[in-house]
Amino acid sequence: MFIEKRKSGKAIKYYLVHSFRDGGKIRKMRRFLGSNLSSRELAEKRKHIENIIHEQIRIYKAIRDPLKTILNSDELKKLENIEARGKIHIQHLSETEWEAFTEEFVYNTNAIEGSTVEQNEVRKILRKDEWPEGKTKWEISETYGVAEAVKYIRKTKTHISLELIRELHYMIFKNSKPFAGRFRKEGEEVVVTDSLGRILHRGAPSSKVLELLKELVTWYIDNKNRYPPITLAAVVHDQFENIHPFVDGNGRVGRLLLNNILIKHSLPPVNIRFSNRKKYYAALQEYQKMGNICPTIELILEEYRKAK
Repeated sequence: MFIEKRKSGKAIKYYLVHSFRDGGKIRKMRRFLGSNLSSRELAEKRKHIENIIHEQIRIYKAIRDPLKTILNSDELKKLENIEARGKIHIQHLSETEWEAFTEEFVYNTNAIEGSTVEQNEVRKILRKDEWPEGKTKWEISETYGVAEAVKYIRKTKTHISLELIRELHYMIFKNSKPFAGRFRKEGEEVVVTDSLGRILHRGAPSSKVLELLKELVTWYIDNKNRYPPITLAAVVHDQFENIHPFVDGNGRVGRLLLNNILIKHSLPPVNIRFSNRKKYYAALQEYQKMGNICPTIELILEEYRKAK
């Protein structure tokens, strides 16, 4: 690591720069230390930022590893067998069935993230514009927003892109979050904890969010005809959650992306139920820690079977 100095007007700005090897490429990470620092201040800040950079590189490499894994023929056969056991009945939903799915999906996907709007209240909001008493404006807004996003993925021809990801986030949160449709800025780091304050997941370093998302899009394009559809959808969902590109709202966007991939491969959409959230979190953890996509595939198949 080395100190980089830049003159800005009358001020001298200091940066700590570190180059590291990532596969066959040399990558660089730069963090701002401060302006017009004394030798003592510079030494103190450098020590602190060095630790941060090492941790961010560790997280960055861990997040990228699952996409680097090339499945061998035996592993691919295992995934194909898992999907085959699901015996999914492929059908095109009628408008009435889409309406019912949308209401169920909106309720469950928002409830997973803490919304208190009940399923019967979702139905009244979407069908009659009746707002239940005691619910916050942001809960009502996000009820409409998720329903709008479901309608959008039914029509769009795009499988996955940065523009699609931003658009889905904006649709859901345009009336409830000031950062709707905006990826995390430099310095906006995300840590997901449980009710006891234990760290469950750290999102990718904010400086690497765009790079990782572009890699995910490229991975999908390169592999969309190679892997079974549910495997594709599971990887896109789990890797998106790994990256955690937004300050908040990643879960709902990720579950919409999952369904968008399924729909684009002529499979029916899937509803991950609020009652199944512990199994859902466990599947995410298995992927984040071990790169194991099988629990997510099994969960999708379970939800398909429950929907029959």
